[in-house]
Amino acid sequence: MINNSNPSSEIIQRRERVFLVLAGLFLGTLAMLNILGISRFVKLFTLNFDGYGDVVFAVAVGVLPYPLTFLATDLISELYGRKRANFVVFVGLLLNLWVIFIMWLGGVMPGFETLTATGEIARDAAGRLPVFYEVRALTFGAVLASMIAYLAAQFVDVYVFHFWKKLTRGKHLWLRNNGSTLVSQLVDTVAVILVTHYYAKALPVDMAKPIFSQLLIFIVSGYTFKMIAALLDTGPFYLGVHYLSRYLEIDPLAEFETEKISN
Repeated sequence: MINNSNPSSEIIQRRERVFLVLAGLFLGTLAMLNILGISRFVKLFTLNFDGYGDVVFAVAVGVLPYPLTFLATDLISELYGRKRANFVVFVGLLLNLWVIFIMWLGGVMPGFETLTATGEIARDAAGRLPVFYEVRALTFGAVLASMIAYLAAQFVDVYVFHFWKKLTRGKHLWLRNNGSTLVSQLVDTVAVILVTHYYAKALPVDMAKPIFSQLLIFIVSGYTFKMIAALLDTGPFYLGVHYLSRYLEIDPLAEFETEKISN
């Protein structure tokens, strides 16, 4: 993957710094997603359908920065190879577990909350728990949903990215960038919506209406948002590969050029 087998110490430092930035962007966004997650849903737009009424297309606030994680892993895949991309994905899984552990630990340790006669945390007049416990419950739901979706989507993203890269022999950046992200985002969206509803019970659904159609709307709206974001990140991906490959002295096509010479 790397063009020269004996890079200077300055180039090595450049490569590690850029990798750290990309990995940090990926992991930081992932952590933010887990905390904000499903704490609030934002309306994208509303459409009116005859016989059904107004249909609101909405996404969880944690979804807003999520497309950046796929841009980061695509850049890592292109510049550093599949092993490093999978390593970052694995570290992301550990980060999810770390978030769950800290939220669990913070909840079981004694605090200053008012307790009921049975030793439970007292609720306020509106029936709500203290803010930490409300966030904790939403975070547990968001993290479980994101862990399942995350593992499936990110590994699919890396696999499909390298599948298209090998198939096109390193050409057509737009195809592997969009092709991998669009497939993985579909996997991610379906998994997140289903787990968020059936486990976390956090989707703003109307129980008087059919659940399937409402879940389908959430899946379609979430995927539409991610699909548009994925298409828009094609430009930044091209620019990133173009300038970073020169700055880092990395030739993403080196492995395919080597095959031509050997053949």
